[in-house]
Amino acid sequence: MNKLNILLVSCVILLTSCVKGELNPQIVYEKNPQYSWGYAEYFGAYYTPENGNKNNVLSVSLFTDSLKINDLGNLTGLGQYLFLEDVFQSPTVVFLQEGTYTINNSGLPFTIAPGKNDTVDNAVYPIGAYISYYEYNAANSTLKTISKGSLTVNKVNDSTYNIVCNFKTSDSTVLKGDFKAALPHIDQSLSSSISGIRKKLVYSPK
Repeated sequence: MNKLNILLVSCVILLTSCVKGELNPQIVYEKNPQYSWGYAEYFGAYYTPENGNKNNVLSVSLFTDSLKINDLGNLTGLGQYLFLEDVFQSPTVVFLQEGTYTINNSGLPFTIAPGKNDTVDNAVYPIGAYISYYEYNAANSTLKTISKGSLTVNKVNDSTYNIVCNFKTSDSTVLKGDFKAALPHIDQSLSSSISGIRKKLVYSPK
């Protein structure tokens, strides 16, 4: 076999390997999402017999602009969805107030519960803080829990929030991101039990 044939065979093997994914680079997920819409949900006082904590709790949901709500109320499209399930406030606060929030398990004001996977009846689902990636190839869509970092919140006016993320996911990936838009607040305090499993709802801004 001459040198030209050897070179051609090598190229075919290399291309075949790439197609099979053996030499494909690892998928790189967005590390600095620009969120364009979102909302907060107020759930009332968070209390468990174990910690006696009575601070108020909210959740915050932020979405990139290519994610939409269809007529059935389902989230569709491609992009990133940040969900902060337990954002703690003082007992007198019912909205997301200005300040810097830290990811930790204390349940104190200006903290956010870290993300983790929980198991109920043999089903595993995420709780706490996490980000979902919706990719063009659904097989590449994934979810990463957030284990460390902070969230800085400033109000531009009565309805507009400026939010800056500085997180680290459970696989040690640095996750930035920012949001500057209206942030509607939805009162769930009368319809949800904070001691039970909260249903994760998705709303479309009016």
